[in-house]
Amino acid sequence: MKFLARQAFVGALCGLLLAGGSPSVLAHTPLFDCFDNGDDTITCEGGFSDGASAEGVEIQVVDARGKVLERGKLDAAGAVVFKRPPSEFSVVFSPDSEHSLRVLGDDIY
Repeated sequence: MKFLARQAFVGALCGLLLAGGSPSVLAHTPLFDCFDNGDDTITCEGGFSDGASAEGVEIQVVDARGKVLERGKLDAAGAVVFKRPPSEFSVVFSPDSEHSLRVLGDDIY
């Protein structure tokens, strides 16, 4: 079910970009989402709207003060799994100096 919801989200986002985005925006828009696996772990997935791989992009789990709690890199499938921190946190996906996406821990379910 989560997979279908995520696919619908990505499809809707791509549709919005196609309807009103400029070619430069469409070329390399980062996509990033995280979901709870139900076993105290979280999976985050990243990629780009043009289908480019995000393999090797570093993901940071940071606390409310910005302290890095954990680092990981997206695998060949564009995913990384980490243990859910016990306190307030967010996950940051920064594939380059122009793009940075953050998912708040409270928004991961």
